[in-house]
Amino acid sequence: MWQRLLLYGSRALIGIVFVIPIYWVLVIATGYHGAAYALPPVWIPLFHWEPLIYVLTHTHWSRYVLNSVFISAMTIILVVITSALAGYALAELRFPGNSLYFYAVLGVMMLPQQALLVPQYVVMYHLHLLNSYTGLIIPFGASTSGIFLFRQFFKKLPVSYREIARLEGVNTLRYIWGVAVPLARPAVATTVLLTFIASWNQFQWPLIMTNSASIQPIELALSHYMQAYQANWRELTSAALIALAPIVLVFALTQQHIVNAVAGGEMAQKE
Repeated sequence: MWQRLLLYGSRALIGIVFVIPIYWVLVIATGYHGAAYALPPVWIPLFHWEPLIYVLTHTHWSRYVLNSVFISAMTIILVVITSALAGYALAELRFPGNSLYFYAVLGVMMLPQQALLVPQYVVMYHLHLLNSYTGLIIPFGASTSGIFLFRQFFKKLPVSYREIARLEGVNTLRYIWGVAVPLARPAVATTVLLTFIASWNQFQWPLIMTNSASIQPIELALSHYMQAYQANWRELTSAALIALAPIVLVFALTQQHIVNAVAGGEMAQKE
């Protein structure tokens, strides 16, 4: 009894610690002028949406949101495709150097992203992809963590599934997308979430790659807004709230699959 209360109490406390900053942003964004400096602090949002409407209608913020949505969506599609194909090859196909390729993937996971900035920039420069959507998407179209997740889930699939597919005349690609990937829903959801967060929060690479506001993503625009609205906390926090909302939404839609991916629940049941 007491152990369960302690467990739920600790979970609630951790949840509150993570939620309070987001809640505080909502309070400042929808509050009155000067609420950020009020003593005692104002803890109840007043739901004044004028600053948020102003950011959406009197600035180019909607353009930045669409840029981030497009870049993130294209990146997710590429990552899911490349991760599923590479994960299946490493899990099911037997070829010379199979284990070596897998360890190479693990090795790339250990490299800091900053170590790849210069070679990636040089490649994009010679391909004439600077200041373009393609240059913001292609370098992140493959994910080592996604490959690892798909490989682990594909290795848990019963061999009988593939044998039945062969007897039915199903080719490899059709088997991957029609059978293997749907069964690996937790891996798909986890890869989608991790890729979306990484792509949506991209700052350093767009800062180096772009000089035109028409293709810049939301995080880079937010840094510009921090300079423009540093004295107006309502507009600044409204912009931050818009940038944060899609991440919260995607997490809410995929959290159950992520829990299953971590716990291995769905795959364990299928086995």
